[in-house]
Amino acid sequence: MLWQALMVSFIVSVALAWCHANTASQHLHGLLGTAERWISGPHVADPSTEDESARGAEGIELLVPIGLTTLWPASWFVTVSLSARRRRRRHAQLLDLAGRPVPELGVMVLDHDTPAAYCLPGRPGRVVVTSAALRSLTPAQLQAVLAHERAHLTGRHHLVSAAGEAFARAFRVLPLARTAREHMADLLEMVCDDHALRSASARTLAEAMCEVAAGGSPQSTFAAGGTAVLARLRRLLRPSAPLSRAARWAIVLLGAGAAALPYFITCGPVLG
Repeated sequence: MLWQALMVSFIVSVALAWCHANTASQHLHGLLGTAERWISGPHVADPSTEDESARGAEGIELLVPIGLTTLWPASWFVTVSLSARRRRRRHAQLLDLAGRPVPELGVMVLDHDTPAAYCLPGRPGRVVVTSAALRSLTPAQLQAVLAHERAHLTGRHHLVSAAGEAFARAFRVLPLARTAREHMADLLEMVCDDHALRSASARTLAEAMCEVAAGGSPQSTFAAGGTAVLARLRRLLRPSAPLSRAARWAIVLLGAGAAALPYFITCGPVLG
């Protein structure tokens, strides 16, 4: 959520900077006032506006930069999502030909000598394991792996991954874009590890991850081995102490204060 908030805040900041550059004679509170007057409609009287055409021009100056700034990453999100959907559809067709369903496990099995497990998002989502994984994993380890993969499907993590990929492509030169994409992928795997820990021990999940880590996965899928295996194993086997209630509240208050700070900096003198 933090990485997503940083991406959204960057897009909003670019839009506001563009708006402020186009209305250099106004302060930010003047920009917000313009937005309020434009959204309120012609029935709201405003003595500072000479006529309706001036108000409409201000509204266009506000909407154009915001619309273009948000349209750029949004178009990349659509492109990335459609491309991934086509790859998943082709892979699903191959699974129908080469795999065999195992209803009692709710998985699709592929005959292969390398232990591997991954999920294929979509409708319907599928969990795929190789025959080698079925042979090498104990029943407890297999259930941990399946819980991990089903967490990807129920959480619709392919959409989160597509958002990170779209942001990285839209702003290629931005270090935040590259870092966010990498860390979001790792954190999604850790989220699913936490879901698997609800029904399995940390040691069982760690052993299962080691078994399937070398298996890899096709593009646009999520593998149980996944990325940052060493960091995930360290997190499972050497968990850090949880934050205290006071520390969590302090983080929430600091975050809220940081979010409100730009408003008070720009609008505080006017309100005063």
